[in-house]
Amino acid sequence: MTNPGESPRERYRAQVREEIKQHAWEQIAAAGVPALSLNAIAKRVGMSGPALYRYFASRDDLITALIRDAYRSLADTVQAAAGADLAGLARAIRDWARADPQRYFLIYGTPVPGYHAPDDTTAISNEIMTVLLEACAALPVDKTATPFDVHLDTHRDWAGDNPAPSATLHRALSFWTRLHGVVSLELAGHFTGMKFDPALLVADELDELTER
Repeated sequence: MTNPGESPRERYRAQVREEIKQHAWEQIAAAGVPALSLNAIAKRVGMSGPALYRYFASRDDLITALIRDAYRSLADTVQAAAGADLAGLARAIRDWARADPQRYFLIYGTPVPGYHAPDDTTAISNEIMTVLLEACAALPVDKTATPFDVHLDTHRDWAGDNPAPSATLHRALSFWTRLHGVVSLELAGHFTGMKFDPALLVADELDELTER
């Protein structure tokens, strides 16, 4: 998106950065993150390797930009669906993942060896969890505490200052793990030969979760 307050130089720099990121996504889709090469991308955009480093200081710097973009895109998608029930949120997240599996796997797949994501991505992911907690808070709470509920009484820093009871935190985590379990297996192709509809599996998992 163009910022009206940017100078022509700044707009050009932003455009080049976006072009570099687009080529990076194409490389990742073709050969995975380990094969990401700044020199190869430089050739695609018609510049030398050293020139590209003026836009991204390192390979990790480029990966960080891609991860931030992915988290931001998902957070915006979830926030746009805020107010929906868990089924609606599940559809929004699954649709987002299916639209660009490589983007999904960059943030929820195997960690990149030797790479550590910046702390600000945690803040973005917390935006996602906040919406999920709000949806879970609208559901009745089982009065019988499980061992994990008790554990969460003293292990809830990840939920920030959200006052939800531990049973609600547990439900949000269960939603997150069940949904990502199905989506990850689906996108990796593990259901292909089984010929069932993963959307129905997600729906069944959520029914079981909300009726528990």
